[in-house]
Amino acid sequence: MLLTPQKLARMIDISAVRAQHGEREIVEMVRRAKEHRFIAVHVLPSWVPFLREQLLGEPDILVGAPVGFPSGGHTTLVKVAEARQLIADGVQELDMVMNIGKLRSGRKDEVREDIRAVVEAASPLPVKTIIEVHHLTPDEIRCACDQAIAAGAAFIKTSTGWAPSGATLESVRLITEHVGSAIAVKAAGSIRSLETVVAMLRMGVTRFGVNLDSSMEILRECGARPGGGVEVEPRGVRQVPVHGIA
Repeated sequence: MLLTPQKLARMIDISAVRAQHGEREIVEMVRRAKEHRFIAVHVLPSWVPFLREQLLGEPDILVGAPVGFPSGGHTTLVKVAEARQLIADGVQELDMVMNIGKLRSGRKDEVREDIRAVVEAASPLPVKTIIEVHHLTPDEIRCACDQAIAAGAAFIKTSTGWAPSGATLESVRLITEHVGSAIAVKAAGSIRSLETVVAMLRMGVTRFGVNLDSSMEILRECGARPGGGVEVEPRGVRQVPVHGIA
């Protein structure tokens, strides 16, 4: 498959989910999303109505927001209420932070049911479970993936972008080899180059969370390659239906 900038943009979620991000950053992000047709734009929950207004008439660009962000330590009732409010406000995808502390404490049943409750509240919209790989050992990463799969999540997502590090080639390889085709994988955090994106695509990643500046540079680099793109061997992976896009 020839990976062109256009195809790559349809695999990238861009976001403004830092505490300081506001109207100016969201407007610029939407402008770039419209220009390059990124698949989704994510904002913090209170900004979803504003983002929805900015994306009126753009049915192929999804509205996304996080649940239990950024710590994952909210109670399940709060996460469910937040998911329902986000859906009422117009989100089409939800990225939920797993309860990291409970997973590290061995309370995997509670972790699984926490995810399941949000998945059920959001249905049929897809939920990406953020496992925050920076804080987990390899065995804990595998366990986190198992709980998300058992709970019915659509994606494993590596990171919030708030931890000291995000997706690495090692952590993504660990995840994709462990989950196979049981769940889709979104790599996020610390992704800065086309080389990294291509390597992760070859491992089986199907979605990326990349900041706006890095996304623009990656698309530019991709388009500058001979032939206007990069050859990437396809791999059989879990394909998740995209809601809200005809």
